[in-house]
Amino acid sequence: MNETKRVIALGFFDGVHNGHAALMRRTVQVAQEIGATPSAFTFDPHPQTVILGKPMPLITSPEDRGDLMRKYYGIQDVIVEPFTPQFMKQHWRSFLEETLIQGLGAVHLVAGHDYHFGYKGEGNPQLLKEACAELGIGCDIIEKVEQESITVSSTYIRTLIAQGEIERANEFLGHPYTLSDRVSHGKKLGTTLGFPTVNLKLKEHVLPPAKGVYATKVILENGETHIAVTNVGTRPTVDDGDHLTIEGFILDFNGDLYGQKIQMEFYKYLRPEKKFPSFDALKEEVFRNAQQTRDYFAENP
Repeated sequence: MNETKRVIALGFFDGVHNGHAALMRRTVQVAQEIGATPSAFTFDPHPQTVILGKPMPLITSPEDRGDLMRKYYGIQDVIVEPFTPQFMKQHWRSFLEETLIQGLGAVHLVAGHDYHFGYKGEGNPQLLKEACAELGIGCDIIEKVEQESITVSSTYIRTLIAQGEIERANEFLGHPYTLSDRVSHGKKLGTTLGFPTVNLKLKEHVLPPAKGVYATKVILENGETHIAVTNVGTRPTVDDGDHLTIEGFILDFNGDLYGQKIQMEFYKYLRPEKKFPSFDALKEEVFRNAQQTRDYFAENP
């Protein structure tokens, strides 16, 4: 039996959006009331990846999901369960009693209106509520959350990100779309342009945002925040390949960030990626995008 007393939010939580926020706020509220640890239980990879045998494109990596839950909602403990074929076959009741209650010390569970769990998804919110009452633990089922008469969902937000509609995606996420990585060496294009550069690699199965140039913020390990112009794409003016890069040019900053873990927040889509006739033409455009970025953050502090 686990010694820790937990209130656990249940779900996959891709993107950690406004629909998930309702679950996590309730989780933290109950945990404070009863003196328990506010926790979230999620999986890696996405169950559909295992069930269908093909990768499910994701808004956030497991690591970023956990960071967002802690940062914005006060979830203290994020449990990431490997979703294996063996785990997939677990009966919903065993998952509830053995994994959540005995294994993790759950004393209260919070789930969404559409939460299904256990073998073939046979566990549902009604069964969960009934079983929790029988077992003497608390349970809340959170109704769907709508914005502009649209149900807030990871599927809808993925579509927005893939189309470059980053401002609208952020409205439904409730926070900036965020990627993180340890900074790796790139082609040093930013140095040539006079800006320090950070290059990020997408985590496995994470959906790339639409190709183009964005106004972004870069958050360093020490908590410092800097504005940046970020290009997502294949750099057609300077490269002859189809390898996708995420390259941020940090404005008004001097320093070497190689090896640091950074978070990059996306705020506004500035323009599509395009091939310029010369490097000088590209340089001129990047400086124009830098000014657009400064103007955007001056107007939206």
